[in-house]
Amino acid sequence: MEVSEIYLNRLQNSEELYSEVAAKLGVPGIKDGESLCAELSSRSTPHEYRLYISDEKAVNSTVDEIAGAFRDNSGENSSCVIREDEFLNLIDSHSRLTRTAKPRSLVHRDGDLHPTVHIWLIKRRDMGIFVLLQKRAAEKDVNPGKYDVSAAGHVSQGGEFRHAAVRELKEELGIDIPGERLELIGLINNVVRYDDINDNELSAVYLCREDIDEDSLVLQASEVSEVGWAEIDEMLSMMKNGGFPPNCISLKELDMIKKAVF
Repeated sequence: MEVSEIYLNRLQNSEELYSEVAAKLGVPGIKDGESLCAELSSRSTPHEYRLYISDEKAVNSTVDEIAGAFRDNSGENSSCVIREDEFLNLIDSHSRLTRTAKPRSLVHRDGDLHPTVHIWLIKRRDMGIFVLLQKRAAEKDVNPGKYDVSAAGHVSQGGEFRHAAVRELKEELGIDIPGERLELIGLINNVVRYDDINDNELSAVYLCREDIDEDSLVLQASEVSEVGWAEIDEMLSMMKNGGFPPNCISLKELDMIKKAVF
């Protein structure tokens, strides 16, 4: 059975949406609901249509019209699966954020380079530099139960790195930090392959030097099971010798922190 994956982005206009449908069906003449219904009803070859609708709350009548046309024309020879998903902007070969957006589940399946943020809470004490680690929730689809960066997340379509960093600190740890108080120390490419997930990220790495009381944090249960401080040199030594608990922390990223702090 032939399969078509169609992206219905609620942030696009009618012309852009019908251009997407026409391209995926290989029929340039589809420009409205009437021509789409005519094309679908004329097809006799078995076909599965997979519609991915972006998860914004924005009202978009064209998205609803297209989804309705596929539902109404499903029958003996065709089926229609509709899924809501977060859309992510992709990054090009020059490490630039593009306007091209794709469903997150397919980005992770296909290994497309996409933007994320990593935020490290750090504090200096007599014994050295400490970083706050989070332990990922057991329900996470990638690296469940492993120690990770203080807070992290994707940059949703139309978003910006720094704004995403502020959002993730609030969502995962319950703290409000103004964007200008976050220090960008560089970009790093992280690739994680886990079961059928191929997660290819370009991460903007930020430092947060605020004096944070660990007991004041409000953890997002679906993302974070616990947090704790670790001295960076001790952690590096243990990681290089295989003595650190299971984690998904980049040694290169820890070296970036050291260079920025010392």
